[in-house]
Amino acid sequence: MKRILLIEDDPEIAHLLQLELGEAGYTVDWAPGGMSGLVRLREAVPDLVILDLGLPDLDGGEVARRIRAGYEVPIIVLTAADAVERKVSLLSDGADDYIVKPFHPAELLARIQVQLRHREGGEQISVGGLEVHLAKRQVLFDGQELRLSPKEFELLSLLVSRAGKVFSRQEIEEHLWGRQLERDSNVVDVHIANLRSKLREAGAYGYLRTVRGVGYALRQREAE
Repeated sequence: MKRILLIEDDPEIAHLLQLELGEAGYTVDWAPGGMSGLVRLREAVPDLVILDLGLPDLDGGEVARRIRAGYEVPIIVLTAADAVERKVSLLSDGADDYIVKPFHPAELLARIQVQLRHREGGEQISVGGLEVHLAKRQVLFDGQELRLSPKEFELLSLLVSRAGKVFSRQEIEEHLWGRQLERDSNVVDVHIANLRSKLREAGAYGYLRTVRGVGYALRQREAE
């Protein structure tokens, strides 16, 4: 049974989500604040975190950053903010997805399923010196491990699954979030930039390429 950590200060919302997610087969641990949520996370790392932004003690973005600094668990943010800039900021802080209040529990369940499905798999794919271990969620380049966020790992896994194929932004959005994002969102570009930076830091130059006006691809072999 998958375990979810719910960090939410509103007891009514927390109770409702505990009931809905419990009926769907998940075990839900509830923390009413950011600090208590971080303590519960250290005590038992869950399979997924649902994080409300409007916490009384710590800003939700700060909680997301602290979680991401030490754990690879997927984070879904509950937010009342609908501005594109705020959403991009959340994803940069380490969130893997967001859902805007008010929302239907069925939509949240669908987002949870997408995130957990992305963490499953049991094969290894290699391109040049780059190795992606899907089951262990581990990436190596020439034996050196790259520390990627869950979304960066899922992005790289998608690209490496068909090295050489150019994936459009829409295809990447559907794979990573299960839907297309707002037309003016640059979330994909942010994740691409972060992934490219980490590949370069490891010495993996030229692997990730941008095809202007089309999308992104992973080179089929190591760049000369």
